[in-house]
Amino acid sequence: MQGDLVTVAVAFVIGLAFKSLVESIVNDIVMPLVGAIFGKPSFDDLTLTLGSGVIHYGLFINAVLNFLIIAATLFVVVQAYEKLRNFRSPEEQAADPTELEVLTEIRDLLRQNGAEQP
Repeated sequence: MQGDLVTVAVAFVIGLAFKSLVESIVNDIVMPLVGAIFGKPSFDDLTLTLGSGVIHYGLFINAVLNFLIIAATLFVVVQAYEKLRNFRSPEEQAADPTELEVLTEIRDLLRQNGAEQP
């Protein structure tokens, strides 16, 4: 584990900003599209009455949509981070020995060690 308190604090602040960004995407873009398709801009009003109890399943649907959007966004961010982290320039890739060169070197080392043993 690498990092320090400043790194954690920066990650926390970025996470909070990311949360507000995702909420804005959900509330200002996705839910109006849902409203255009289903006739309601939000599922908050969807309820089921059982006797004297009320089940607000619309709130659950909204929470699931928020979760799916956050998960998809984080997936894209992590994938981009991994690609940038593993990126190597063409010069670095050219500097790597080929498989044949590595196998030849191993063969030569094995021959050398075999010749030294009686």
